[in-house]
Amino acid sequence: MTVYDLARHLPAVPDLRALCRALAALDVVLSPGSEDRYHLYDTAWAPGEELASMRDGAGNEYSVVFTAAGAYVRGFDHESPMSPYASDDEEPWPGVLDAVPDVFRKCVAEPAFSDEYGTPYVTVCLWREHGDTVWQHGVIAFPDKGDDGADWLFALLTDRTPEAFREWAQAYYERPIDLDAVRHIYAGHPLTTTVVTALNPATTLATVADRVAATGYPID
Repeated sequence: MTVYDLARHLPAVPDLRALCRALAALDVVLSPGSEDRYHLYDTAWAPGEELASMRDGAGNEYSVVFTAAGAYVRGFDHESPMSPYASDDEEPWPGVLDAVPDVFRKCVAEPAFSDEYGTPYVTVCLWREHGDTVWQHGVIAFPDKGDDGADWLFALLTDRTPEAFREWAQAYYERPIDLDAVRHIYAGHPLTTTVVTALNPATTLATVADRVAATGYPID
C-alpha cells in the first residue's frame, strides 16, 4: 500500500476525526500515567485547528490537522527510501508535497513537522477539502524498492474495526484488552466507569476524565 491506496481507504473527514479521538481516548485509559502516548488528540492545537497524531517512539509518526478547510495528513517512515534523509539533497521525495493546495501550505511548513533546518519529516501526504469527494495526493514515481510507509503507519485508520485495535493494543500493551469496551469507544458512546474498569482496572474514570475530555471524546 502506498499513498495512492491510502487515499482510497481513509474515511471522510468527520469519520476520520471521530476515529482519531477514539484512538486517543483509548490510549489515555490504557496508559493514564504516560506523557508520551502512542495516539494523541489536541483540540487546542491552534486557533480553529485540531491535531491528531501518532508517534511510535522509534522516529515514525503521522499527523492529521483538522482545519476549517478540511484535513491535511502527513506521515513519516524514517526507514523509507522516500525519506528526505535517504537522499543526498535531503529534500522531500518529488511529488509528495508539490501539489498541496494553498489552503494547506502552512501545514507543510509547520515547524512541529520539520527538523531544525526546515526539512519536513514526510514520506506520505494527503489532503481533503470539505468540498472534495475523495482524498487528494501528489503524482509520485515511487522507488523500485520500498515504499512510503503508508501501509503500516496508517493501519488503524484504514482497518477501522475494534478487532484491529484490540490486536494492536494487546501486542503494544502486552495485556488482554476487552473487545466490548473497545467497541463502545469506537461507536462514540460516552466514556463510563464500567468501560474504564473493563479497559484498565488499575485506573478510574475520575483519574482519566480530564485527559479524555482534552481529546474531545464524550464522557458520561
